[in-house]
Amino acid sequence: MAIYWRQNGNEGTLAETCATGNSDFVNIAFLPTFGNGQTPMINLAGHCDPYSNGCTGLSSDIKSCQAKASRQAFFIMFGFNSTITLPANTPLEVLPILKTHGSNGLRVFLANKIFLGLPAASAAAGSGFIPVIDLISQVLPAIKGSAKYRGVMLWSKYYDDQTGHSKATKSSV
Repeated sequence: MAIYWRQNGNEGTLAETCATGNSDFVNIAFLPTFGNGQTPMINLAGHCDPYSNGCTGLSSDIKSCQAKASRQAFFIMFGFNSTITLPANTPLEVLPILKTHGSNGLRVFLANKIFLGLPAASAAAGSGFIPVIDLISQVLPAIKGSAKYRGVMLWSKYYDDQTGHSKATKSSV
């Protein structure tokens, strides 16, 4: 199970997200500025202000996540086209890594496994919401047999808090 965190400043901290135990992966998104010699800049939608060095508090949250779940991994999304996966033990000082992946143009990363991305509530997106009962009884049985299937990623932590979607589906994913 994966969860998208950063969409809403009212969804709690990253440490609180990891403490629920509902997700093995946390998608921290996104990095709208990178490449072409630009300094990478993360957008965390109200959680912190990177322009004033206000995201340093995430270090303790990441360490807390690492202590709670050895399988926890973090994703940082680059704009709309690419993603890098950072293992849980990756230090917070990842900007040199991001620069090497973002400044030399397009890189192709072949997916060994993919997540089915779904809104955690009907209010989370204009379409695509699948009620828990339908996800468990119809959708998951149809896709779990694929060698590429890795799990489900819910959009977003805020809406998951409202619906309990991840808690209700985790054992079936």
